[in-house]
Amino acid sequence: MESSTRILILGMDSSGRILQFDRNAAAVLSPDADDLLGAYLDEVIPGARDPLLEALKAGRERTAMLAVESPVSGTLDAVVTVHPMNGGVPDLAALAVIRVPVPLADRFVDPAVIRRALLDDVLPRIGATLDLELLARGLMDVLVPHFCNSGALLLAEAHIDADEPPERPDGPQLRRMAIGFDDEDPAWDATFPTGESLVYPPETPYMQCLETGEPVLRALGGGGAAELADAWRRPPVAELLKGASMLLLPIVSSAGVLGFFVCTRNAAHRPFDAYDVEIGMEFANRASILVESARQYSRERATALTLQRSLLPTGLSAPSPVEVHHRYLPGSRRIEVGGDWYESIALPGARVALVVGDVAGHGVKAAVTMGRLRTAIHTLAGLELPPAEALERLDSLMRTLGEREPHFATCAYVVYDAVSGRCEVASAGHLPPLLAPPGAEPQYLPVPPAPPLGVGGDGPIVTREFTVEDGTLLFLYTDGLVENRARDIDDGLARLLATFGPGAAARPLEELCQAALDGVYDDQHRDDIAMLVARLARIPADHHAAWELPADPAAVRRARGLVRDRLARWDLDELTHSTMLLVSELVTNAIRHAGGRVTLRLVREGGLVCEVFDSSDGRPRIRMHDDEDEALISGRGLHVVGRLARRWGVRRATGGKVVWCEQELP
Repeated sequence: MESSTRILILGMDSSGRILQFDRNAAAVLSPDADDLLGAYLDEVIPGARDPLLEALKAGRERTAMLAVESPVSGTLDAVVTVHPMNGGVPDLAALAVIRVPVPLADRFVDPAVIRRALLDDVLPRIGATLDLELLARGLMDVLVPHFCNSGALLLAEAHIDADEPPERPDGPQLRRMAIGFDDEDPAWDATFPTGESLVYPPETPYMQCLETGEPVLRALGGGGAAELADAWRRPPVAELLKGASMLLLPIVSSAGVLGFFVCTRNAAHRPFDAYDVEIGMEFANRASILVESARQYSRERATALTLQRSLLPTGLSAPSPVEVHHRYLPGSRRIEVGGDWYESIALPGARVALVVGDVAGHGVKAAVTMGRLRTAIHTLAGLELPPAEALERLDSLMRTLGEREPHFATCAYVVYDAVSGRCEVASAGHLPPLLAPPGAEPQYLPVPPAPPLGVGGDGPIVTREFTVEDGTLLFLYTDGLVENRARDIDDGLARLLATFGPGAAARPLEELCQAALDGVYDDQHRDDIAMLVARLARIPADHHAAWELPADPAAVRRARGLVRDRLARWDLDELTHSTMLLVSELVTNAIRHAGGRVTLRLVREGGLVCEVFDSSDGRPRIRMHDDEDEALISGRGLHVVGRLARRWGVRRATGGKVVWCEQELP
């Protein structure tokens, strides 16, 4: 490493005779400087004549690894680079630049080496990270061994953790972020464990540094180390710091004193002096900028992650025969907050809404918009709107949000009926869902295209309906899975299609999700990924029943009889009376207000659901009137339904509507 080397410079004529040299060369190569002047390069550095001649002949520099005998440090491995020279000093034909390692005993002697090591060589590269723990370890790798033999970085807990109180009764709490030492003694780790939270005793150098925000220099000779060991109640401190020179460097920002560096040199090395304090404080001031940036980033990132994770689903619901699995992965280690989301929402009557969406962009704004859309999706799913209409409502919401700040998102919305095996699919600018039937080739569903939410378009969003066989896989995903800067989206889609090839329908869903991610996600990925895979299947045939009834008041009596017989077969006699009453009201209202034939369906899935299909698209409502008799005539049946059922609702269907109610199973 450049900071661990000493540079020697020699000037020579074309024969290799040394004409000039710098102070470092004299100190390392010869105890008497007069011996160097006039000596030949090959005499001082055996083997250096060959690269000298090659450089002079070719007119270009030449480099060689050679051994240098130093009267002070013994044999040193050196990198010798010979540069040919033209003009300038008469007879000067070449310069030899010799890089030799700095002896351990001389590490803290040359101020130029220390300054270069602390401020120029490594610090700019360390500043690229915003991870506070990585930054702390990197800073300690600079201080040890280039500035001190051992050291530590401690930061105030109140500045790291927003929930930590700013001050404790016994003093500020600090956390040891990283330590460094150069002698491989395990006692350092045992005595000063990384990650430890501690409060320093009062009237110690550490508290003085925290309180004043100024550097503190202490010589721990005599009983100084023992006094610290007694104050800490840690006997090993006395031996580890015996005779050491200790320098505390405060880390100060606009938020106050964030913490400090502890730097110690053992008795075998030059103790710290005023010049070291000056260099150390310059390093600490630069490091404080990096620490403050990482600290603020860590807080903002923690806030954003908490927000996003609170917005993502904590559990997925679906009818019992439908198996659902999901995966969400952030975009990268630095960008962990995005707008991708997924949903699986169980609906009455053995139905489920499967949704995947992607808000454009990253960060807190995208996460907040994603949260709004998720809330809206839950509301729209509760209203049981068809997928196309639900997406149109979301589009309207996105346009409203865009009046203040432009936003757009893509979304794929699927509703699956586990009684009939029917799927309804709509998409707004999203990649096509993948369907993998058992024993057949997978395919991307050609869903009618529509612009992304918030962009607007001329035509309406269209729903596609189709029937799937049991065991079919439905896979919804965001573009981060199939597209990045290094791969074309067509290649990603082809790879995903191969993942769901023959035999995929029988594989565990967790295994399929992992297979879809293999070779896609790494630390360089810049877009987050959300995926939702469902294995679709119908509920058992004996868990549902349907009957078509004429538009005749006498059909109400028949409906009660059909329900009574079916509940007896299901051993649900406890629900017979209430269900017969509910069916009477729903069928009566359908015959009276809708006209035409009606269909009655019972579904036993999660609860007992009673559904009545009719040809009217009018939504029934409970209307309250001042006149009690009028209230009985207008909406009486729904009052009864609302009292007896756990919940009830209305949804649109092909050619009419469905009024349903649900009771808990005993």
